[in-house]
Amino acid sequence: LFDGVYPFYPQQRKAAVFDISTIIVIVVFLTLACSFLLIIPGIRGRARLYWTLRVLLSLFVGVVIVVVQFTGDWETGWVQANTSYKSFSPVQVNADIGLHIGLAGLNVTLRGNPVNQINETINYNEHFPWNFGADYDRSYSQGLEKGLPSPILYVAEKFSTQSPCAVHRQYRIAGHYASAMLWVAFCTWVISNILFSMPVLVYGGYMLLVTGAFMIFSLLSFSTVRNSSMCLIQIGTKALHVAYGGSFWLMLAIGLLCFVVGITIVAMHHLNLDLLKTFFDLREDKAEEYQEMPEVFVNPHFVNKGL
Repeated sequence: LFDGVYPFYPQQRKAAVFDISTIIVIVVFLTLACSFLLIIPGIRGRARLYWTLRVLLSLFVGVVIVVVQFTGDWETGWVQANTSYKSFSPVQVNADIGLHIGLAGLNVTLRGNPVNQINETINYNEHFPWNFGADYDRSYSQGLEKGLPSPILYVAEKFSTQSPCAVHRQYRIAGHYASAMLWVAFCTWVISNILFSMPVLVYGGYMLLVTGAFMIFSLLSFSTVRNSSMCLIQIGTKALHVAYGGSFWLMLAIGLLCFVVGITIVAMHHLNLDLLKTFFDLREDKAEEYQEMPEVFVNPHFVNKGL
């Protein structure tokens, strides 16, 4: 020990609060939303309500598609147990151990009950990436060198390439294809917004259906990891089980929302086109639509001259 602290940690580790990439994405979309709210007073009548509903709903769909790429709660699990804190030490602590699985890696959380035990602050949140270009085993080896608490290393070892559980490859490939599907969904979302700003609303509805379809495909891709049996994660006398988390269910809800909105737009195009154009502020007067003039004024002076 060095002044009561393990030599691998000259300072106490601090738990991560929020992912920086997620914060950046949310700030960008909030900036777009605030910019629109500044110009919304210039829109007259009921069109103001329609514009607000369309823009905010569209931005919400877009921010969800991008944010879930960086979240770590596609699958989550928690367990509270008495467990050893450090290797080669009989000292046990009471702690909450959490496992948070995302598309690009996993986070293992260790939080003491209470947080201050054995003269230490037990509050960790360690990330182990497995996306393409990242080396999961190297991150795990670095955790060993740092001297991370035993529960974190034990859970992280279950997902390493050398683990008998053999789930690393399934999670890595499933996360990669789910992420690719979501980026395609983001592109189709952009195209749908472009089409909605033009007098081709039905094609915007079709593209919104395609957006929802790719969201569902991403969920199906990630759910393929359930086809492989998961090793039992035993923490003390209790087992840590994982289930679909908030990001998974949020993506399912947004995908179904895109289907509902897309089907509604396509149905209104065939049943009540005028109402659909009114909602999208694209309704034209009949005279302008048929290129007709409602009234013609003739100067009698030119008529008398035969002009």
